[in-house]
Amino acid sequence: MKRVLVSLLLLTVFLLYAEVPPAGSSSLTLDQAVSLAVRDNAQLRSLRAKTRAMAERPSQAGALPNPMFSYSGMDMKDRGSWPDTAEKRFMVQQEFPWFGKLSLREEIAGKDADTMQRELDAMTLEVVSEVKENYSDLYAMRQVIQITREEESVLRRILEITETLYAAGDRSQTDAIMAQSELTMLKQKLLEIQSQENMLESKLNFLLSRRMDSTLELAEKPPEAVLPTHVKSLFDVAEKTRPEILGAQLQVERYALEKQLMQKEYLPDYKLGLEYRSLKASEDMLMFTVSMEIPLWAPKYRAGVREAAEMQLYSQAAKEAAVQQSSFDVQDASFKLQTALRTLQLYRTELIPQAEARFLANETGYRAGKTDFMDLLESEQFLLNAKTMAAMAEGAVGMQAARLERAVGTSLTTNIASR
Repeated sequence: MKRVLVSLLLLTVFLLYAEVPPAGSSSLTLDQAVSLAVRDNAQLRSLRAKTRAMAERPSQAGALPNPMFSYSGMDMKDRGSWPDTAEKRFMVQQEFPWFGKLSLREEIAGKDADTMQRELDAMTLEVVSEVKENYSDLYAMRQVIQITREEESVLRRILEITETLYAAGDRSQTDAIMAQSELTMLKQKLLEIQSQENMLESKLNFLLSRRMDSTLELAEKPPEAVLPTHVKSLFDVAEKTRPEILGAQLQVERYALEKQLMQKEYLPDYKLGLEYRSLKASEDMLMFTVSMEIPLWAPKYRAGVREAAEMQLYSQAAKEAAVQQSSFDVQDASFKLQTALRTLQLYRTELIPQAEARFLANETGYRAGKTDFMDLLESEQFLLNAKTMAAMAEGAVGMQAARLERAVGTSLTTNIASR
């Protein structure tokens, strides 16, 4: 099952890479932005290199140490013919860990490499989630800017009405001055919104490992999320796919192997050797040697077993904590996504239509001299706020959908579809 999940992850990354836009392209879809981040993000590139390095450790841990070759010569102290001695010895020795130690060390190194892979998976999910959040926020902020600029034209129309009515003697100059002041305040608000846009654009550039001042054009509106119909099943999905849980399980298995290895450290390692002796005075000789450690200091081995056992308990508790954290994150993200969706629906179906009707009624009444200018101005501000809140709610929906995917630990494209 784990191999299948890893294969699916690799396939997903491959498909993402296939959608990377050509160099120099500044107009990005959401999928392209995610692909660029997965490929270019500096932190991910660093972790990928470390993961590849860790993958080389099992073969090193499972290899025997290099054999040792030694040469020695022996002759009479006073009448010897150095260096051409009467006796020459050539020995080759190979050290062998006790049976099972080598394979355990290789398995432990393999678990460490797999844990590093889970760490990379978790960071990849984190970066993807942040890209989706910032893309949604940036799109929403640009919608707010567009709404604000459109509202500027509405205020100019109101200003023209007040000036016309003032010229006809039907309204006081105060109405025109108030309309001009409101227009100035709207310009100042636009500057603040543009500052927030710049911050979000810089954050997205940072995630994509681009220059902070690079211009980013968003090629499409982010897919509009819907709440999965089977939220409860997401808890089970998260336990099977979330990298933090999988990594914690690997650590449980790793320290179980470590405990087995420590129990074998009581058993001595040994060396096998073959020695060839070349003698001038007699026939050459061949000798076989066996050397063994004497595991005399048993307390350190017992301490190693206890340490591994405690680390195994620690890892098991860490896994339980990861499962609980995962459940909390799924519950929290799904509830917030549901709230964001309901809020957006409320703005679209009730608040904005009501605000538009109120503004049109006040504008008509003001032209006819039946409505006070403050009522007209308040209705215009209310409509602007309603449209702004709806745009920001769209961004919040995208952000919470991305957080739900991060909480589950996998893409929910089969569950969260575009409308």
